[in-house]
Amino acid sequence: MSTSVLVTGGAGYIGSHACAVLAQQGYQPVVLDNLVYGHREAVKWGPLYEGSIADAKLVGEILTKHKIDAVLHFAAYAYVGESVNDPLKYYHNNVAETVSLLTTLVEHKISKFVFSSTCATYGNPEKLPIDEAHPQKPINPYGASKLMVERVLQDLAAIGKMNSVALRYFNAAGACNEFGLGEDHDPETHLIPLVLKSMLPGGSKIKVFGNDYATRDGSCLRDYIHVYDLATAHVKALDSLERSGKAWDVFNLGTGSGHSTFEVIQAASKVVGREIPFDVAPRRAGDPAELVADASKALTKLGWKPERSDLASILSSAWDWHQKRCLAPF
Repeated sequence: MSTSVLVTGGAGYIGSHACAVLAQQGYQPVVLDNLVYGHREAVKWGPLYEGSIADAKLVGEILTKHKIDAVLHFAAYAYVGESVNDPLKYYHNNVAETVSLLTTLVEHKISKFVFSSTCATYGNPEKLPIDEAHPQKPINPYGASKLMVERVLQDLAAIGKMNSVALRYFNAAGACNEFGLGEDHDPETHLIPLVLKSMLPGGSKIKVFGNDYATRDGSCLRDYIHVYDLATAHVKALDSLERSGKAWDVFNLGTGSGHSTFEVIQAASKVVGREIPFDVAPRRAGDPAELVADASKALTKLGWKPERSDLASILSSAWDWHQKRCLAPF
């Protein structure tokens, strides 16, 4: 097989980390990104093509030039609140454009596809921890758009057109300072970067959305997974497709334990060395009280185990990166 792998959205947070790990494992990442949310400077391990995944001519040229036979697909919009306010944007970008990409890949007989999915496909949990057999009932257009693509991939697998793996991950966080990569969204909506950036010059006081949930301290509880661990899971999923040739599979990526919002703030205070002030605000619509993964299937079938996903490691890696970026931004 070719060692070149097309990474759509490879200039983004998780995609760029996946490129770094691919390069470590001897693959050549080839990035296609429209740079709406990605960063040109984050593409360090292979060529960057700026453009749309729906541009069949461009995608075809990349596939042919680099002898691509596998794709890691990260290109998507991922703001839950925005998806509620502008669902058509999400169905067009995340579903319609992905279908255009898949059409081109099938035409070029690309046989291996690793899809960046999400625990948002499950909706409100009916049981905890959440395993892959949990009913999928997304409560927002973002989660629904990811579920639709999963269904397309299953249908392609059923007729032998493409072998694929969907990785449903929980809360990505942390940074890889050895790669010079970290979390840089605009706007930023994720708890950990918001907490840490509030301690940097110009930072804003954070809000805790709800303190009356049925959790151990009243705040939402989430399963945080280090971005490096997510990236390694994508490479292991690719390797599994090459070894097994299985037409379709899906894996949760998480740690199996959760941390509440208040616990994250308290742990972050220890990392930064000072108290982090916050205000309590009303609950946000659609926020489940608790989301925790059962990721035992990934351990059993992929041989994947989180290595950096304890909360202290996540926070310290992110804090180091944010401090460096504050001094020397992209």
